[in-house]
Amino acid sequence: MSVRPAAVANLFYPGDVRELRRFIADTLSLATKHLPANLPVPKAVIAPHAGYVYSGPTAAFAYAALQHADINRVVMAGPAHRVPFYGMALPADDAFATPLGRIQLDRKAMQQLQALPDVAVNSAAHAQEHSLEVQLPFLQTMLGDFSLLPICIGSVHPERVTTALEQLWGDAHTLFVISSDLSHYHPYAEARVLDQHTIEMILQMDAPLNHEQACGATGINALLPLARRFGLTPKLLDYRNSGDTAGDRDRVVGYASVAFFEPADEPERP
Repeated sequence: MSVRPAAVANLFYPGDVRELRRFIADTLSLATKHLPANLPVPKAVIAPHAGYVYSGPTAAFAYAALQHADINRVVMAGPAHRVPFYGMALPADDAFATPLGRIQLDRKAMQQLQALPDVAVNSAAHAQEHSLEVQLPFLQTMLGDFSLLPICIGSVHPERVTTALEQLWGDAHTLFVISSDLSHYHPYAEARVLDQHTIEMILQMDAPLNHEQACGATGINALLPLARRFGLTPKLLDYRNSGDTAGDRDRVVGYASVAFFEPADEPERP
């Protein structure tokens, strides 16, 4: 069995199992206290992917929403940061590893996805990529056993990614995770204004976003047409930036967790 080892443990999140479990438990507990008690399980979430000390508290909101989930497959799409390439990259591995254990990949669906002209196996794109890996310990904590289909997005039109995601839409047991941070390196107050505008575009499902608004804009832009088509309802779960967590306020990075609910599960409005 070929296993992609954890590449950014001890860099983006704790590599020690006890420390990692403690961080996740603490942030999930805080997030749960601020979520509605009757929140349904989302079909899709947008979650940030910076180091846990920066974006972990916000990411926890996306995963706390999975408290009562019956999910057996996660389709995850995130932007490439390390290796430039065209299209969508799949790993050659059979499993991904984190300090919390291994996650089996959905090899059958990955093989079917390769029939699309913009999808190819590209192990180099996945080898050091953090945008997908940092989501995994949260998913392992909340879901336990599940299969994973990780898509690393390079330079490609969002419509091509939409086609791939639609092919994988599945049933209520499939969750979609779109990995993205928001604006980068603006002063605190300016970033909040920019990010609030971006969040409003997401909530209105008013694509397209650009990569100045969100580094994972392609994945978000790919999800939104499907959200409209399938009647999903978006809800902002949390927003903050690095100036609120572990950084200075001169040059901040924005983070949001947004959940998308299927029509029968639309959360009550306050």
